[in-house]
Amino acid sequence: MGACLMALSLLPSSSFAAGYTQTKYPIVLVHGLFGFDNIGPVEYWYGIPSALRADGAKVYVTQVSAANSTEVRGEQLLTQVKQILAATGAAKVNLIGHSHGGPTIRYVASVRPDLIASATSVGGVNKGSAVADVLLKVAPPGSLSNTVVVSITNGLATIINFLSGGSGLSQNSLAAAKSLSTAGSNAFNAAHPEGVPTTSCGEGAYTARGVAYFSWSGAKAYTNVFDPIDPALALTSLAFGGAKNDGLVASCSSHLGRVIRDDYAMNHLDEVNQTVGLTNIFETNPVTIYRQHANRLQGMGL
Repeated sequence: MGACLMALSLLPSSSFAAGYTQTKYPIVLVHGLFGFDNIGPVEYWYGIPSALRADGAKVYVTQVSAANSTEVRGEQLLTQVKQILAATGAAKVNLIGHSHGGPTIRYVASVRPDLIASATSVGGVNKGSAVADVLLKVAPPGSLSNTVVVSITNGLATIINFLSGGSGLSQNSLAAAKSLSTAGSNAFNAAHPEGVPTTSCGEGAYTARGVAYFSWSGAKAYTNVFDPIDPALALTSLAFGGAKNDGLVASCSSHLGRVIRDDYAMNHLDEVNQTVGLTNIFETNPVTIYRQHANRLQGMGL
């Protein structure tokens, strides 16, 4: 008990203050590849929405195709953003996207910047992923192996959407892989360059067309011996040839706008407090990072 009290005493008191996470505009969370809003009691953003709401934030968890192109997911998200604005009366929203959710929110911010106050990419695939490159090379479009992979992953995506209540959303895992590849990301960035760094591992414009851009990511694939997903992420991390990564995305590829950090001791799932909170106990709790970011947005009048 004494140790707990001591630990609490070291935390900034403001982080527990009423209104700490109360942003001017609603926060909208957007999942990544094979993501969902919730399946039964399990949230994709595990414990994050409730933590943000606890001190004043209005939070909306969206659901787009578990697997599809960035543009298709982006149009699905745009429809939901308009619905949220209509329901709340707010003029804009703050978008936060994880993994493929990063490019997805960027699409909306690019085509309708008037509706977006900020776009924050968490472990976002902003310059492609070596994992997608390897997949497309091993199973190129038109090959038998690709047909098998696409069939399995489309089926998985359909099941995920059904279990989370979004069974009507279209699924196309090949389109998703192409969007997440280096070539696909380069083509997307040419059409939607806002916030993208012009150097290989630098920062992008902090503000573009009235939208504030941010990013952060992890850089450690294996973080918790009790997490059953960590061994798989340790394996996929080998695709990056030693470059700093979170198991699925290289740190430099995750950069967008103002880079808050790209070296948290977290893997790709830790970034959304998965699997069910089994993250690195020696790193800042992921939920705390989201709370701090909401307070950052609040301080900027967003």
